[in-house]
Amino acid sequence: MAGRSKIEWTDSTFNPWVGCTKVARGKGAPSACDFCYAEKWAKRSGQVEWGNHSRRRTTDAYWRSPLSWNGRASAFQAAYRRRQRVFCASLADVFDNQVDPAWRADLFSLIRTCDQLDWQLLTKRPQNILKMLPPDWGDGYPNVWLGTTTEDALAYKQRVPFLLDVPAAIHFVSYEPAIGPIERLVVDGRCPDWVIIGGESGVRSDRFRPTNPQWVRDAIIECCRVGAAPFLKQWGSYKNNPLVVEEGLIESQAIDIDPPENGKGGGKLDGVLWREFPEVKSRNKQASVLRLRGARNASKGLGAIYAGR
Repeated sequence: MAGRSKIEWTDSTFNPWVGCTKVARGKGAPSACDFCYAEKWAKRSGQVEWGNHSRRRTTDAYWRSPLSWNGRASAFQAAYRRRQRVFCASLADVFDNQVDPAWRADLFSLIRTCDQLDWQLLTKRPQNILKMLPPDWGDGYPNVWLGTTTEDALAYKQRVPFLLDVPAAIHFVSYEPAIGPIERLVVDGRCPDWVIIGGESGVRSDRFRPTNPQWVRDAIIECCRVGAAPFLKQWGSYKNNPLVVEEGLIESQAIDIDPPENGKGGGKLDGVLWREFPEVKSRNKQASVLRLRGARNASKGLGAIYAGR
């Protein structure tokens, strides 16, 4: 649950507790939670009962892991010329209603102490963020990135305004699994700084929910238009890969051109591996929208890549 992460957009994962309840969307609408990988992990491991049950706090020894990373931050920064990113939490939701508030207070105390790490807090409950933040949050901890999951346009419109209402060093969106288009990124004149995009993976063929490559293409074009950094994590399956869907290649041909090393199901779009990160220009950034050097650089090539689209 800790250490080096296989998730392409982070370095390490930290789970202060494990367990979560799926977020229902009502009226049978598909949800990002439908085929939750963390729920599958819970069933395999037997460490916690998923759903409306007690959460399990992880061990004190495990909680010391970020302290160790923070102590080695100088070496990490010297090696990679950037700060270490920590995803919290892959097996829980920091802003879950059913979590003991004392645990959450302990987590934010740890985050304050580990100020040489950039903490990526991702939630499906952005409406809870403001009321669950510590009293000293102010304009945001300079080492905390706040994000929410949005699987389609409706989820984006419902969740992102709550996210952007909270001051943060970075606001980000995880558009994964992408099971519908998200259309425009700007909401009430505001937009996230970073958009992670991914197709669904790890589901049975009879449960497969496709990601249309054009949804992803439109999202990346929109990112570059508004100055958000696009990060295409994976297609999830070669059934989604545009080399198969749009160009008619068979899977083995697509694998040769866009191998799994680029992400599950490949990770390229129109010959480009879109792996941009947001740049925090100031560790004291206010709640204004941050414009990103990586996205600006990416947008310079849009004319050539997407001419006539």
